[in-house]
Amino acid sequence: MKPVIALVGRPNVGKSTLFNVLTQSRDALVADYPGLTRDRKYGHGNFDDKNFIVIDTGGLSGENEELDEHMAAQTLHAIEESSIVLFLVDARDGMTAADENIAAHIRRTGKTVYLVLNKTDGLDAEMVASEFYALGLGDPIAVAASHNRGIRPLLEKVLQPFEQDEPDIDEERGIKVAFVGRPNVGKSTLVNRVLGEDRVVVFDMPGTTRDSIFIPFERDNKRYTLIDTAGVRRRRSVHEAVEKFSVIKTMQAIEEANVVVMMMDAQKEIADQDLHLLGFILEAGRALVLVINKWDGLDDYQKDKIRGDVDKQLVFINFAEIFYISALHGSSVGKLYAAIDRAYESATRDLSTPKLTRILEQAMEAHQPPLVRGRRLKLRYAHQGGVNPPRIIIHGNQTDQVPASYQRYLTNYFLDAINSVGTPIKIEFKGGTNPFADKRNKLSKRQQFKRARMIQHIKKRERKRKKR
Repeated sequence: MKPVIALVGRPNVGKSTLFNVLTQSRDALVADYPGLTRDRKYGHGNFDDKNFIVIDTGGLSGENEELDEHMAAQTLHAIEESSIVLFLVDARDGMTAADENIAAHIRRTGKTVYLVLNKTDGLDAEMVASEFYALGLGDPIAVAASHNRGIRPLLEKVLQPFEQDEPDIDEERGIKVAFVGRPNVGKSTLVNRVLGEDRVVVFDMPGTTRDSIFIPFERDNKRYTLIDTAGVRRRRSVHEAVEKFSVIKTMQAIEEANVVVMMMDAQKEIADQDLHLLGFILEAGRALVLVINKWDGLDDYQKDKIRGDVDKQLVFINFAEIFYISALHGSSVGKLYAAIDRAYESATRDLSTPKLTRILEQAMEAHQPPLVRGRRLKLRYAHQGGVNPPRIIIHGNQTDQVPASYQRYLTNYFLDAINSVGTPIKIEFKGGTNPFADKRNKLSKRQQFKRARMIQHIKKRERKRKKR
C-alpha cells in the first residue's frame, strides 16, 4: 500500500508550499497570509520510483474558535488517515505554545512523526533547531520549501522504510480493476452485474459503500480483482468521519489498480468532483475506461446533450474509451470486459527502441523541434522506461528546454502512432552531460604569452582612446 503523508502545523509555516513541491504541482493556493488552507487537500507524489499520497491540512491559530474547531477536526482526520506525519514548524518564528500543543497531541496518536524545520534559508539551521528539541520529536530536518532546498534528504529519510514500487503484475490477483466515481452513480450495481451475483450491498442512498472491497474474479481463464470503492464527493458535503476516511481508501485503490473504471451519472451534470477524480487518475498514470451509467429512460435529446457535454468537457482524456450503459438492466455492460482488456494490454505493452526512435523521427519530420536561444533542439532517440503507464524516455541535447506545447505534441503523436487505447503515456526527457563543463582549458606557455600580449595591446588602445 502506498504511504500517506500528512502535513501538519500552525498557519503560514509553509505546508501548502511543501505540498506543491512534493506533488510537483500548484494545486494548493499559496500566499503569505495565515489560514488560507481550511480543508484537506490530497495529491500524488513520486520520488525515486516510490509513489505516495500527500495530504495538506489547515493550520491552528486560536483566533476564531468556530473556524479553528473545523480546521482542527480536518487535521485530526488527516493524521488518522496517514501513515507518516510531517510536523512543520517555522524557523523564523521559533518555537511557540501552539507548536507545543500540536506536538503533544501528535505524540499521543502513535504515528510516525518527522519534525520539519521550514524557512531555514539565510539562517544557521543548527542553531535555530536547538530550541525545537524540547518538542520531543527527534532531530529536526531543515528545509526551505519555497526554494526547494532539503527536500531530497527529507524524502530519502521519510520513504526509506517503504519498499520501491514493483510495476510487475501479481499473477495471483490478475488485472486489478477499480470502480470509482461520486456516491450513488451505481458502482456497486455494476460490480454485481459484472460478477453475475449480488456480492456487494446496493441501496439507493449515497454512502452505502464505506470501504474499498477487493473481489477476486475469473472470466474466460483470465483472472481479475474487482475493487468496489466508496464514492468521493465534495469535502463540504462530507460530515461523517467514516466517509472522510473512505476518501483516502479510494485514492489508494486507484494507486493499486491497473485499470480504473470511472463512472458518471447520465442524469446529472459533470461536476468538479468528477474532474478532480479524473485528474488524480491521470496523475497516477492508470489505464482508464469511462462509463456513463443510468442511460436507460433518457430521450434522444437528453442523450445528444450528454454526448456533447462529454466531448466538450472531457477532451483531455480522448485516449479513453467511453461507454453508455445501464448497470441496473445490464445494457452494454458486456462490452466492458473487452475494453478493460484492451486498456490493460496498452498499458503493459513492450515497445522496442527502434520502433520508438522511428516514431520520434517521423514526429520531428512532421513538426521539427523549435529553436531555443537561436539553436535547434536535437532529439536523438527514444526508448521505453516502464509500463502502467507506458513511459517513453527521449534523449537529446537541451532537453530541459523543450516547451510544454512541443511535449504535448509528442505525447499525442506517440499515442496515435502506437495505437494506445485507454491509457495515457508519460514522456520524459534526458540530456547528455558535458564532461568538460566544470573544467577550465589549460593554456600552454606560448598561448599564455600571446594572451598577455593581447591584453596589453587592448589596454594600450583604450588609454589612447581616452586621451583623445
